[in-house]
Amino acid sequence: MSPGLGLAMAVATMGGVGRLRPGPGTWASALVLPAVLLGPLGCLALGLVLWAVGFWATQRILGEDTAADPAWVVVDEGAGQALALAALPVGAGVTGAALAFLLFRILDIVKPGPVGWADRRHGALGVMLDDLLAGAIAACLILLLRAAIPEVPL
Repeated sequence: MSPGLGLAMAVATMGGVGRLRPGPGTWASALVLPAVLLGPLGCLALGLVLWAVGFWATQRILGEDTAADPAWVVVDEGAGQALALAALPVGAGVTGAALAFLLFRILDIVKPGPVGWADRRHGALGVMLDDLLAGAIAACLILLLRAAIPEVPL
């Protein structure tokens, strides 16, 4: 194993979570849910850090195979889920985390519009971008819900 590849694998699989079956992306998204306790800025920071290290790790693992998107690479799901959580208010509870989780997973699986477009990109950017867009869209939907119905308990 070349230097740094072990670390890249650990990052890409989020410590091995990407090896869980079934639904490794769902497991990775669930792993990030406790980050809701960090508040919006903490979740945003976590999403950006996961994106940056995930991009590095994915690029390192894929090498010349820019068409690959292995199911066990789940750091992208972690980054996208953290972005969705960033739209929740400080002190958000289980209901808010569940809403962010469901919205993100639906968008990541169905891949509507720009999420599907990003999913068709190649290389590390393509692997990471679709989940970032799914997380950003989920966050926008949560913010719209909060603006439309301020009393909704999240």
